Amino acid sequence: MPHSQSSAPRSGFPKGRLARGASPWLLPTVATAALSLSRARRSGRWAAAAVPATALAAGMLWFFRDPEREITQGRVISPADGVVQSIMPWKDGRTRVAIFMSPLNVHVNRAPLAGTVTSVEHIPGGYVPAFNKESENNERVVWHFDTELGDIEMVQIAGAVARRIVPYVPRGCKVEQGDRIGLIRFGSRVDIYLPEGIETAVEVGQATQAGVTRLDRD
Repeated sequence: MPHSQSSAPRSGFPKGRLARGASPWLLPTVATAALSLSRARRSGRWAAAAVPATALAAGMLWFFRDPEREITQGRVISPADGVVQSIMPWKDGRTRVAIFMSPLNVHVNRAPLAGTVTSVEHIPGGYVPAFNKESENNERVVWHFDTELGDIEMVQIAGAVARRIVPYVPRGCKVEQGDRIGLIRFGSRVDIYLPEGIETAVEVGQATQAGVTRLDRD
């Protein structure tokens, strides 16, 4: 059921401007920037360190942003910000839509449909760049949702830099369409498998927004 996330999601974690799971990266960089700025007036070395430290902290704050979204109505919406990398028919009749996420994108992923999380499986693997074909063997988390369209599979894939996927909701949790469900740190990819009979409304090279871009066509 499409909805606006101006209300609290059923998954129960608080909403905010910074992504949940960002603290291991964010806190050290912000602390270093604050320390270097506080000592910059008394030391040339600290003043020199303050510029890159502040720039890095600002970059981290930007990367881990988690903006509010007005959720689009549709049967299937994009789980990720990024660019459609490929649209491939699968042998079982499904269609895989792969979305590449650069470090400039918001990296909080959202539920493509309302339903129940039936599986959250972590699969170890490599860390080749997410735009590489071999990235299908990368570290990943495979999600399955029981929805009104049946079983929906979504895969979060780590990239060359993103070596940590942080699921927000566990198996058995009910989610609304557009709820935040997880974070991939830095460049990465998200694949979603559309059920047989669902025609895609996006094309390769098209930009997507999580919770906003509709993936299916009426």
